[in-house]
Amino acid sequence: MLGLFLSFLLFGAPAAANSTSSVVCVAGQCLQGFSNITLGVTLTSHDSSTSLRLLPGSYSDTTSPQLLHDLLTSSSASLSSGVGFTNSTNLNLPLTVAVDTGMIIYADSLYGGSTAYTTLPSQPVSNSSTPIAASSLALSSNVWAAVSVGNTDRVIIWESVPDVSQFGILSGDMALLDLQSTACSPSCSGNGVCSASGTCTCATGFTGSSCESCKSGFFGPNCQACPSGCSDCDDGITGSGRCLKLEVKNDPSTCDCLNGECSSSGSCTCNPGWTAASNGTACAKCQDGFFLTSTGDCKICQLGCTSCSDGTGVCIACADGFTQNANDKTKCTAESTKSSSGAVCPDGSFGDGSAQCKSCDPACKTCNGATSNNCLTCASGTYVFNGTCVSASSTGVCDGGSLIADNNKGACDTCGAKCTSCQIAAFTTASTVDQLKCTACLPGSFLSNGACIDSCPSGTFVNPSDNSTCTACDSSCSTCAGSASFCLTCPNSQLASDGTCVASCPSGTFKKDSGTCLTCHPDCATCSGGSFNECSTCPSDRPVLNNGRCLPTCSSSQFFDTTAGSCKSCDSSCSSCYGSSSNQCLSCSSDKVLRSGSCVAANCADGTSVVSGLGVCLSELVEVPKASGTSSSSPLPSITGILLMALGCAFIFLAILMLWRRRARKQRAKRTAMFASAKNLPHKDTWRYRLVRFGEKLFGHNRSRRAYPEMESEEMKLMKLKYAEEARYSSSQTIEKIVGSYMRDDASRAPSKHSHHHHHHHLHTQNGLLAPIPDNASVLSGPSIYSQVTGKPRQTPDVRQPLKKDLTSRFSASTGSFSGSPELLPPPPRTDAQAYAYAVRSDSPVSPPTRGAYWMEPNQTGGSRNPFRQ
Repeated sequence: MLGLFLSFLLFGAPAAANSTSSVVCVAGQCLQGFSNITLGVTLTSHDSSTSLRLLPGSYSDTTSPQLLHDLLTSSSASLSSGVGFTNSTNLNLPLTVAVDTGMIIYADSLYGGSTAYTTLPSQPVSNSSTPIAASSLALSSNVWAAVSVGNTDRVIIWESVPDVSQFGILSGDMALLDLQSTACSPSCSGNGVCSASGTCTCATGFTGSSCESCKSGFFGPNCQACPSGCSDCDDGITGSGRCLKLEVKNDPSTCDCLNGECSSSGSCTCNPGWTAASNGTACAKCQDGFFLTSTGDCKICQLGCTSCSDGTGVCIACADGFTQNANDKTKCTAESTKSSSGAVCPDGSFGDGSAQCKSCDPACKTCNGATSNNCLTCASGTYVFNGTCVSASSTGVCDGGSLIADNNKGACDTCGAKCTSCQIAAFTTASTVDQLKCTACLPGSFLSNGACIDSCPSGTFVNPSDNSTCTACDSSCSTCAGSASFCLTCPNSQLASDGTCVASCPSGTFKKDSGTCLTCHPDCATCSGGSFNECSTCPSDRPVLNNGRCLPTCSSSQFFDTTAGSCKSCDSSCSSCYGSSSNQCLSCSSDKVLRSGSCVAANCADGTSVVSGLGVCLSELVEVPKASGTSSSSPLPSITGILLMALGCAFIFLAILMLWRRRARKQRAKRTAMFASAKNLPHKDTWRYRLVRFGEKLFGHNRSRRAYPEMESEEMKLMKLKYAEEARYSSSQTIEKIVGSYMRDDASRAPSKHSHHHHHHHLHTQNGLLAPIPDNASVLSGPSIYSQVTGKPRQTPDVRQPLKKDLTSRFSASTGSFSGSPELLPPPPRTDAQAYAYAVRSDSPVSPPTRGAYWMEPNQTGGSRNPFRQ
């Protein structure tokens, strides 16, 4: 309880400690007193020792009262802004003091205590919350804040709140959900933030006046970027992100190359048979000796034809030694050679003007010379390539290049315009070129069933492993993308939804005519189309459905009824609210203030009024001391405060008193235990006694004798009586002991300079006679044990002892009396050492040892300060 009370005092202390003497002003009125308000700006001037705190409002050179007017118009006036008022630092009349666009959070009520400012978010906030410890809030005039309070998930605050605790039944921890400006019309979508200038600031990937759609190259409800390596995809807010066109490395179009491949340096390398066109486009024209087919390929002319027509292949010019075939204009026939005798040389031989024909090279079928370079036609199984005859592989590829062997032409021909390599499976001399299959394509073309094409056909997709091969879709899909099982369209009247074939579109999607289910706009929970104004139902963070759009708030004089799913009007007494009741207000009109959720008459003190936009009387912000005839530097505490302080002091005093009494009890118990231990008495502090006493204290009972029996036994009582009797009869003996203890035996004294041989014993009075005190009497200055055993006197000075004369005068008759004949004190019992000394010594117990010349005189050590020796 003490800790709780101290915590309460410490928590309540800052508000009082931070209250300072100040002058707080609004246009038309100033109030001087004590305040802890930190809202607004401070106006100071070198011409005045008084500084003013200006609350939000408009001020001009005609603003009253006079003090405010003088400082506003002073040439040395300056402003210092508080947190959240950085835009109100220039003192140019007319002056407008206003909260910066955003919200200020105060730790104390009435806009006091530590302060934090939050501006409008730069990006949309969705499904997130930030806890705030706020006792009051100040909002700029064009801003609303969405907060959660306790169990209430969403409350819209439109105006400043001087005291959060006045929300009434709305209580609990507070968290900020959203902060938006009201300057944008139409309002921004959920993917944009309304700025103070009235424009929507869009999140990454979004565009549009309300940030309602995706930029080009972005897709889906979150407008994410298309996949990497994709130059074109199915984008848009309802797009799937399917790659429509891959980014091509060394794309021919990047270097103006039509049927070739661009190098890293920007040059173009053409496929065989191609060359630059007259317009400068690289690889756009067939080379000499090649012609353009109807399929767009450059094919080699027939053997012996050096030039042929595009489209038909008709030979335009034949090589030397060839003549155009009269029956087939595409061919040139090799002329026969003759010997000098005029005989025609057969195949495999040639005439060189001699009488006999000479044999060709074995590689030639016909020739005009003896070497392999003079072949006009090649032998079976070899093919003309760059003027020589070469063989072909088992796949029909000519040795030394990528051309394919053509058995009909007897030459190596091209694979195709977009093919970079090709082959003929199980190639023989009977194979034809229509059997060739492309095995690789130029960048930007796709390999599908042995042909290089511009795009993959329906039912296939570009394999992501090489981004150039078309692969068939799974049988469950009509079309697919990315993988064989990610369906874009489905067979059997099914609908494709997120890559899966379904019978009907799931919630949050809508059916498109193409047989696919597309995701709704992110502003909608359900929809009839993909636009942000085609919503059917709304999510919790944008609950208000209005003309197909989902909005975050109703109007300021309405609240959203979650049960009805629509906006309802506030009670007429409320300016804004969170429910329909009159005790569910959040703010009030200008002549009322909020108390426990209800708007009541302000009844402002000191002739003040409610400060516009703050919802509180000026007199509540400033505590004016009451006139009492004497000035006070601090406000007087309230009666409640005085009572709390008095109760606190009383509690602390009682706690200290209880602790002191507890300590005293422990000390008494300790002394009692020591006494009991010395007298061998049973000690009560046992576990059984403590257990019983705990139960008795718990139920308020007195100590039970059954739990702890009578402490004082009969034996103890008799012992006490014995001690009392002995003390009464031995009082006189006690006095004699005291007196005798301070008397000296002359035999033990050292010889004095007056008499060295007059030795006698001290005498006691007994029946009026002097009687010697025996040597074994225990006096303070008796002979030492060493002297008694050896018979030798001391070798050191005697110790000075106190001597008190006539001590009997100190005692009254009540303590003892020497009247009559007191008896001699009985000798005390001997110690072991004394008994031994008496047993071994040889001198007489009554005769002191004879002092000789060896006896030392006592040293004079100066006067003693002992009062008994003076």
